[in-house]
Amino acid sequence: MNEKLEKNKKNVITFYDLVFNKGKPKEAAETYLRADYIQHNPNVATGIQGFIEAFEKATEKSPANRTEFKRVFAEEDYVIVHCHHHWPNRQEYAGIDIFRLDENSKIVEHWDVLQPIPENSVHGNMMF
Repeated sequence: MNEKLEKNKKNVITFYDLVFNKGKPKEAAETYLRADYIQHNPNVATGIQGFIEAFEKATEKSPANRTEFKRVFAEEDYVIVHCHHHWPNRQEYAGIDIFRLDENSKIVEHWDVLQPIPENSVHGNMMF
């Protein structure tokens, strides 16, 4: 894989880890998000400040939340992360996040999809 794709993957993983596992959304946002960051999650305001506010509240509310990376894909300017969200005393989720990065490997745009992890499945394959 080329250096640019590897750098994009590394930046997204480090960003995500800072936010969800280390509880440092402000540091993550200020380091890895571009100033004109675009958010597509309808529950988070667009822009760096909107991101910080949403995830500082989430971290304060549930500091024990953890995210496990299952798969990370990179192609062109995009990185896709498939994660298992462990939220103690709550429903666990499978998540897909899509990030678009710029020429400097800064995160420019984000989309996500979350799905509750059921206790059982009709096929036995589960989510991961």
